[in-house]
Formats: sequence, structure tokens, C-alpha cells
Amino acid sequence: MTQPWEQDYIIIIIPGRTRFFQAPIPGGMGFFLAQDSRGRPMARIGFFIDGFNVYHSLIDGRLSKYKWLDYSKLASLFVRSSDEISEIFYFTAYTTWDQAKVARHKLYVQALRSKGIKVVLGEFKRKDKKCRKCKQIYQTFEEKKSDVNIAIKLFEGAIKDLYDIAVIISGDSDLTPAIDAVKTTFPDKQVYLVVPVGRRAESLKTTVDFAMKMKEKHLRSSQFPDTVDLGGGKTISKPASWK
Repeated sequence: MTQPWEQDYIIIIIPGRTRFFQAPIPGGMGFFLAQDSRGRPMARIGFFIDGFNVYHSLIDGRLSKYKWLDYSKLASLFVRSSDEISEIFYFTAYTTWDQAKVARHKLYVQALRSKGIKVVLGEFKRKDKKCRKCKQIYQTFEEKKSDVNIAIKLFEGAIKDLYDIAVIISGDSDLTPAIDAVKTTFPDKQVYLVVPVGRRAESLKTTVDFAMKMKEKHLRSSQFPDTVDLGGGKTISKPASWK
């Protein structure tokens, strides 16, 4: 049985509250608040992107070519032209033990910032793990702070009334408490979810007001050009290993 978030068109009616629609625009992309009678913008929409969660959905196989992802283009696929994208936050951290990856990542961050996307950096910390086979302890790195940073920005945006709808792009169930808290504290705010390709996020889907699945067509139509103009005569190019 096809689930609602796997469909290209769905209407959700919340009794006693506003009706929410997924826009029936070409390609089946987009969701938005119904327009009011005075023709005002339908909604102010803030995007909160879990960078590593999306990245790890793209690192293997045929989807790796989509890592040069322009989140401003991606966000525009999930709103109608008369909606207002109030802010886009991208949460990530640098893999400081691998300088080649850091260099590519910083290049990508420059591209994102050139489109007005606000980058919020966390960090990686060393963590001891035990091998299941040999039982030996080894060290690995674990990304920290992104879920906390997302929660903070969600609350800041709600307190300052910067959005009507918060769209979270992630499949990380650790965000469930933050979403619950925002919805309880600010009942007039809506929280939507876009689940990255290959992620399930079942617990998140039950927490938000609306959920849909990111598809390859969204990634394909949301790429930066190979060369990005940063202004002032400066350009950057897509890393060769991302092609």
C-alpha cells in the first residue's frame, strides 16, 4: 500500500485549523499553505537542513554525482512561487582528520553561502567503540552538535516569528524531541519533513504535520553549475571527485 508521503499529491485537513496541501505543480513537487482571500503570500517557510544526513544518503552508488547540491534550488521545489522562503540553514561539521575532504567541504560551503544559505558548524569528537568480532576497543569520530544546533535554530525562528512553516530535511530520529517541543510550545507553527533518499525516518514522520520523500528528480534539478560565480571576479569549481 502506498503511504501518503510516497505520493506526489496529497491533501491533509487538520480539523479546526488551516488546510495544508502538497502543490499539484508539474513533477508533483511542492507543498504550501492555502492562499488567503486577500492574495497575500501563502506562508513564510524556513528550511533546516541536516547536511551530513543528506550527504550520507548520496555518498554511494549512482547518487554520488548529486553532492554538488544547491539547497536554495532544492528548497524552491517545495514551495509555491508566492510563498516566501524566509531562511535556509545548513548544519554540518568539518572532518578535520582528512584535509582533502575539508578542502572540498569548504569549497561547497562557499557555494552555499553565495546563495544566501546560513551555514551552522558543529564538530566531530573522538569516540571509543568495541569491535563486535575481535572485542577490541578502537577510536572513531562522531558528529556532534548538529541536532542541538537544529533545535536551537528552530526555537529561535519560532520565538522571533521568522517562519510559519519549518521544513526539516533529515532522516535523523534524534530530532524528534526538538520537533515535539516546538510544536507544543508554538502550536501555530507547523513542522514539515523532507526525508532524504534511502532514509525511512518512521518516528519523525509520526511527529511532524506533513512528510514527503526526496526523490532523484529533486536532486537532479537542484545542482549548482560546475563553476559557481562568487562575485568580485572569483569563481569556484565542482570538485573533480564529485563529478
